[in-house]
Amino acid sequence: GGPNVSTAMAVREQHGQDESMHICAPPDAVVWPQTVGQVQELAELCHRHRLPMVPFGTGTGLEGGVNAVQGGVCFDLSRMDAISELSLEDFSVMVEPGVTRKALNSHLRGTGLWFPVGTACRGPWVAELGVLGDTCGAGGA
Repeated sequence: GGPNVSTAMAVREQHGQDESMHICAPPDAVVWPQTVGQVQELAELCHRHRLPMVPFGTGTGLEGGVNAVQGGVCFDLSRMDAISELSLEDFSVMVEPGVTRKALNSHLRGTGLWFPVGTACRGPWVAELGVLGDTCGAGGA
């Protein structure tokens, strides 16, 4: 509740469109989970009540993936932004879904590593790129 949930129209509209040409389709509510456990609880609640779940990273997608065409609950993952387990030896880092490329590059500053724009990704944390999966690496690297 409180600062972690909103049904305000302005907030819903902000979360109901990205950079695509698609018309805004706002969710019924926006939530800001901060832990994996909270995401799990919210997902179970949505499943039980048959409510669509719409993930939201930064809203920079070009495909309309954040448009809640059937309403539902938008999961804004921006507050899940921890960066951990950096391994310089195997060029890997574990991050939460709210970590942006800019924040990751700030964290990597001084290591000789960076995360470039246009990287081919498969990772649950790549909210800025709007890509879901399980691993990420530089395309062609």
